[in-house]
Amino acid sequence: MAVDATPQEGTKSTSLSTTLLWVVLGLVLLADALDMIDSTVTNIAAPTIVRDIGGGQALIKWLGSSYALAMGVLLVVGGRLGDRFGQRRLFLIGMTGFTAASAVAGLSPDPGLLIVARVVQGAFGALLIPQGMAIMTKTFPRDMLGKAFGLFGPMLGLATVGGPVLAGFIINANLAGLSWRPVFLINVVLGTAGVLVALRLLPSAARDRSVAVDGWGAGSLAVTMFGLMFGLIEGSTNGWTAGPVASLVLGVVFFGLFSWRQRRATSPLLEPSLLKNRGFTSGLIVGLLFFAVTSGLIYVISLFMQQALHASAGSAALGLLPLTIGIIIAAFACMALAPRLGRTLILIGMLVTMAGAGWLLGLVVSDGTGLSLWTLSPAVLLTGLGMGACFGTIYDIALGDI
Repeated sequence: MAVDATPQEGTKSTSLSTTLLWVVLGLVLLADALDMIDSTVTNIAAPTIVRDIGGGQALIKWLGSSYALAMGVLLVVGGRLGDRFGQRRLFLIGMTGFTAASAVAGLSPDPGLLIVARVVQGAFGALLIPQGMAIMTKTFPRDMLGKAFGLFGPMLGLATVGGPVLAGFIINANLAGLSWRPVFLINVVLGTAGVLVALRLLPSAARDRSVAVDGWGAGSLAVTMFGLMFGLIEGSTNGWTAGPVASLVLGVVFFGLFSWRQRRATSPLLEPSLLKNRGFTSGLIVGLLFFAVTSGLIYVISLFMQQALHASAGSAALGLLPLTIGIIIAAFACMALAPRLGRTLILIGMLVTMAGAGWLLGLVVSDGTGLSLWTLSPAVLLTGLGMGACFGTIYDIALGDI
């Protein structure tokens, strides 16, 4: 039976015990961690999956991109649906669907079904992720809300790198002879536990039937995301022929249509007034650039370790451990430094990340034949320190006065 914690309009519920609030935070962090882990887990698992079921380079690229595509297209829509039909209901639907799709992914016999399962994972993840934040905002006291949001950056940064590391250890263990499949099947255990706890303890929050979902905006956003991602993936895989270029142009055109629609729709997917806040808009741009670069860098490092240095999945996971350690150290240290240094901390983190990436590039260029996981580890650690300094701080600065 769900806990009834429906707040009155304009107020926040204070009837939940502190223990229950921490349980709710744990559920939200679990949902977000599952999302971040599954968005990066194929960085390590992809070569093993391709060796097992085929698919070649196209499968390696689409394993992560198919998930991100569905997530990117539906994430904002998922938030609107939660406002209209209730965040608790959408949280449960999202977690259940994500768990079921993970089971299909883990049992897939061929590349086609695996990609479909990844798309469905991303779609249900897009329903799941926005609901936790909304429930917390509506039910948490302000002082605890600040503490809770302060944990998101370090935890999600850890999950970003923890996914590939966990995947490497799972593949190396070859549990029950299943090779890469437990990488996805572990979500069945975690997701089922999350659903059971949510059914019992996740509070309800007020829903607003007057909230409308902008279908034209959602459709133009979907075409934008698909056009851009399909063009980039196909162009980099099969060459920049007319097809990929046309796909990119289509994505740009529909992004313009999406932007036009958001300024004129009565119920826009993205409230235009948010973008008038310079701090928020700057944070979005910096976050987009930083996370795009660092996600790609982690992907390249993990593939380089396996394909160029011929490391096993387990050895590559060990090679990424310095990155994880660096993120943990910097992220938790910066929780105390952020109030004093503010946006300067983001600049420091970005410079340290650039230094680590430059060090890695220098090692590859100057000593490509004598490289090992050990010789890369100091540069990988430095890169992790830079990432950890930015992961949570960018969120805090961007949302500071919203």
